[in-house]
Amino acid sequence: MIDIRFGDNLTELEKIPDGSIDLIYIDPPFNTGKIQKRTAVRTVKNDNGSRIGFQGKRYMTEALGTKSYRDIFDDFLKFLEPRLLEGYRVLKPAGSIYFHIDYREVHYCKILLDSIFGRDAFLNEIIWAYDYGGRTTKKWPPKHDNILYYAKDPNHYTFNTKNIDRIPYMAPGLVGKEKSERGKLPTDTWWHTIVPTSGKEKTGYPTQKPLGILRRIILASSNPGDTVLDFFAGSGTTGAACAELDRNCILIDNNPEAIRVMEQRLKVGDQCFS
Repeated sequence: MIDIRFGDNLTELEKIPDGSIDLIYIDPPFNTGKIQKRTAVRTVKNDNGSRIGFQGKRYMTEALGTKSYRDIFDDFLKFLEPRLLEGYRVLKPAGSIYFHIDYREVHYCKILLDSIFGRDAFLNEIIWAYDYGGRTTKKWPPKHDNILYYAKDPNHYTFNTKNIDRIPYMAPGLVGKEKSERGKLPTDTWWHTIVPTSGKEKTGYPTQKPLGILRRIILASSNPGDTVLDFFAGSGTTGAACAELDRNCILIDNNPEAIRVMEQRLKVGDQCFS
């Protein structure tokens, strides 16, 4: 069951019963101070087009529309704190949270999460590393996001090692045929491409995260039939992964564009909307 809720996430969180959620994943705005935008385009044949393709045929690019949201908060931590407190309340005793952020805010957010969950509840800082786009020459180019992983009870939480996708050894010849064929468990550094621009997965929504990241998190930290909550749902990647993996999901967002993208992507009926 995919439950999509349109509205302020704090108000919607307050409606969720205590201890009813198995796993939370959130990818809040990164507080970059910018308007985040993505423009969808298509290329069509046109004799007067400015682009030349195979066999000298001409093409032109048409803009199909722009999706955007404001990534500007005067006090980011004050915005997050009541929402994270509600997240803690609704988690089951064996539940956990994955908090996805970037290098600009991660240090401040960890202190906030420590104060809510406890420092002993902090399990990992996962580094999602990727490689795309331009490279500044003024500093080391930032090509990673940070995912902070906390358990509500660090002595009792869901973590299914056997369900985690395995990755190739970097030097398979050194570990033998059996280990090489089985692969190894990922560490806290995940190399994974972004959503390909021309891929079927692409929705055109700003900051869309790849399904592979959410699949790994959901398989490791929940079980079939569990309920996963994403209260910064955006393009609905959490919901798409849950639909694949037989999990229930509550998705919350206050951006009408996000709701439209999720409705189209997840193909849910009106009965799934609140």
